[in-house]
Amino acid sequence: MLLSPEHEALRRTTREFVEKEIEPHISEWEAAGAFPAHDLFAKLGKLGLLGICKPVEFGGLGLDYSYNVVVAEELGRAGCGGVPLAIGVQTDMATPALARFGSDELRQCFLAPAIRGEMVAAIAVSEPQAGSDVAAIKTRARSEGDDYIIDGSKMWITNSMQADFFCVLANTSEGKPHFNKSLIVVPRQTPGLSFSAKIDKLGMRSSDTAQVFFDQVRVPQSHRIGAEGMGFMLQMMQFQEERLWGAANAVGAMDKVIATTIDYCRQRHTFGQALIDNQSVHFRLAELQTEVECLRALVYQATAAHIAGEDITRLASMAKLKAGRLMREVSDQCLQYFGGMGFTWDHPVSRAYRDGRLVSIGGGADEIMLGIICKLMDILPRRAKKGDAA
Repeated sequence: MLLSPEHEALRRTTREFVEKEIEPHISEWEAAGAFPAHDLFAKLGKLGLLGICKPVEFGGLGLDYSYNVVVAEELGRAGCGGVPLAIGVQTDMATPALARFGSDELRQCFLAPAIRGEMVAAIAVSEPQAGSDVAAIKTRARSEGDDYIIDGSKMWITNSMQADFFCVLANTSEGKPHFNKSLIVVPRQTPGLSFSAKIDKLGMRSSDTAQVFFDQVRVPQSHRIGAEGMGFMLQMMQFQEERLWGAANAVGAMDKVIATTIDYCRQRHTFGQALIDNQSVHFRLAELQTEVECLRALVYQATAAHIAGEDITRLASMAKLKAGRLMREVSDQCLQYFGGMGFTWDHPVSRAYRDGRLVSIGGGADEIMLGIICKLMDILPRRAKKGDAA
């Protein structure tokens, strides 16, 4: 993936936005447990940053995914994970299937205002007993005339306290679990929709998260994205962009953590010299930056393949796996160099330590990524069939 002057211009625009509109408010939003999504998204919408890869006819910029990766990287430098996560939900988790497979009417009603930043979107897939195991969800949408009646609950839903609509994965038939699900857009004001109290999380503190309950929630079947029964497949497609976005975002976050640590180690003097002058310190920081550059190369390779129309399930899963594990390694090691300061709650590196832990859980846990990779490498154990010799 080669970066053009247009990529770099978009990078500068995003960096300026982060420095002006996000960084000055991080402490306030972290303490509040939420940020004003509608206000911030409206500003992002005016810059075109919520519709980079979306269709031009619905207000998007119509650019390829490489531009999205550049923006994800820059958002990662914000100094907190919660706000970039909420933006990523809007752009790469709740709206890709809507943009590609939604009807024109559905896209005009929900996608276009999401691109403008007038609506906040959320993706509602995970459930209390079905997180990474998407096929095991229990939420059901039964047909009644031209409507669906939805019953069930969703867990860990980012943006849920402020979202204007939810892209809900629900069972719409009794068929096989990979072919009985549909993605359905549910507006917030629909009767029967309710919410738990905001979840008190370890990290991503500035991102509001709650459980969502569906009690006889009636929506038109015209709110379904794509064909009935294709929801699982569409969600698997969305996952690839979600995982790629998350890995790119982690690259930017780790760049920021390492740079912050280098600045501190230059200023901090111990035993008559700057901390960074210890070979063990500057060698380790060089090693960590090398690992980040390797991950960036993997993300760029996967992005180029995605743009070329190739199946990136293997590469995206690898990038997601590496991002989560490397984020833990980088933030943990850098926190160590800050000593007691790194152990305080509001320190930017301790925040990265807490926020980054989600990368190995959300969007498919590390173990799920390993299973996918092993399957595509054809190295999973082969199950014996009836009649096979013992």
